[in-house]
Amino acid sequence: MAPLPAKPAMKDRILETADRLFYLQGIRAVGVDTIAAEIGISKRTLYNHFPSKDALISAYLARRFVAPRPSDKSPVEQILGTFDSLERRFSGKDFRGCPFVNAVAELGEDKSVRKVAVEFKESRRLWFRDLLVQLGVRQADALATQLALLVDGSIAQDLVRNDPAMARAAKEAATVLLRNAGVKIRTPAPAQKHAAKKRQSRSAT
Repeated sequence: MAPLPAKPAMKDRILETADRLFYLQGIRAVGVDTIAAEIGISKRTLYNHFPSKDALISAYLARRFVAPRPSDKSPVEQILGTFDSLERRFSGKDFRGCPFVNAVAELGEDKSVRKVAVEFKESRRLWFRDLLVQLGVRQADALATQLALLVDGSIAQDLVRNDPAMARAAKEAATVLLRNAGVKIRTPAPAQKHAAKKRQSRSAT
C-alpha cells in the first residue's frame, strides 16, 4: 500500500489559502480571521508564521512573482504564445485579472506593494525585450513596451467584456507590430489554423 502524501506544512497551507482568497475576493475584503477560519486554525497560529497581514500580503505577491519558464520554442513563438496562454487563462472561471494590478488598485498608497508590482511588470517587459533582441529588432526596448501594453490591455478588456477573444485580438496586433519591425512570421496553413482552433476550444471547456 502506497504511503499517503504528506500534508503541506502549516506555513504553506496558510499562504495557499491567503493566495486563493486574496486573488478571488480581494486583499482588503479578506482578513486574517477569514484565512484562519478557512484553514481551521487560530489567529495566534497564523501569526506564528506571518506576524502581520502586511507580511502575508508580501508573501502572497512574492508567490505570484513567477518568471517565465525556459522554452525551446523560437522567440516569435514565445512572444505570440503569450497571447495564446492569456486566452486560455481568460476562459477560466477563476480569472480575476493581474494580481499585481489588483493589489495596486486596492493598496496603491503602500509603496512596497507598488514597488513589487512595478518590478513584476518590468520583468515581463524585459522578457519581451530579450526575445526581440534575439530576433535582431533595432528598437527592441520600445517594442517590448508596446507588447506589454497589449498584454495588460487585453486583460482589462476581458475583465470588462468577459470575452477571451480579446487575447486573440491582442495577438493579431502583436503580429502586426512584429512584422512592421522586420520580423518574419509564417502564416499558418489552413490545416494548422484548424488544428489551433481545435486546441483552443478544448482548453476552454
